[in-house]
Amino acid sequence: MNNSIEFKKERDLGAIITDTFTFIRENWRDYFLTVFKIIGPVLLIGAAVLVFAMVSYSGAIKGILTLNQTAPDPSDTFSSIFGMLGWLFMMFVVFGIVYTLLSEVSLYYIKSYIENNGVANFQEVKDNTFANIWRFVGLGLLNLIVIILGFFLCYLPGIYLGIVLSLSFSIIIFQDKTIGDSFLHSFNLIKGEWWNTFGVVLVIGILVSMLGFIFSIPSLIYQFISMGVSITNEDPTAILGILEDPIYLVLNLIAYFGKFLFYSVTLVSSAFIYFDLNEQKNLTGTFEKIDNLGR
Repeated sequence: MNNSIEFKKERDLGAIITDTFTFIRENWRDYFLTVFKIIGPVLLIGAAVLVFAMVSYSGAIKGILTLNQTAPDPSDTFSSIFGMLGWLFMMFVVFGIVYTLLSEVSLYYIKSYIENNGVANFQEVKDNTFANIWRFVGLGLLNLIVIILGFFLCYLPGIYLGIVLSLSFSIIIFQDKTIGDSFLHSFNLIKGEWWNTFGVVLVIGILVSMLGFIFSIPSLIYQFISMGVSITNEDPTAILGILEDPIYLVLNLIAYFGKFLFYSVTLVSSAFIYFDLNEQKNLTGTFEKIDNLGR
């Protein structure tokens, strides 16, 4: 495709944002179809876990609020609390898997898109995703541990490390490096460009948050209406009934899928950021153009 978007070149903030949304607009059908084909089952499991976690949370809080009353059995309350914690842990694990797979699929899709001149190969994306999932998970866990330690030290190191290590996922895919090399190379790649990268990540993050919030508006409106009705009820646990309300659960699932889709914007922009920095430091795209002209 002659009109495919060129990734391997330098861009300013405005160009990164514009090209990110241009890429999604031009490839949204094939891109999201690829995403749902590969991680659709896990995404549905995540939605189910979210529903069970909310219902379990409602039961646990109701049990705590009525613990001093004579009717409830304290053992049932504690059982509900442990059940809630179990579902929250399950939600953390499943969501971690969902976003790990989404990150992989998105970046491997872009890699295939680049290598095939604007046409991503589904089987290629799928094979690469599952073949390298443990390497990707290992890098994610390493980054998470380091960033958490950074926040414990003085909070600001955590922010610094979070921006630096966000590049490591693109490095491990586009340069096919090991976990350790990807981790270390991210520091070299961002050297002298941390503030510019932080500015891009911040702006993209604000835009994605604002767009994702749109999907949460229906559930928030319904929540406020339900809370207003429940306030007149003498039962203190009545207000928690919304967490078991089918309509509220469906609206939250819509918000869940909406935020999931907009998270893809962040991943696509991270690829543009990586190639911008890589071009500044290594001129990879420039040398490839020279080689092609030579041929």
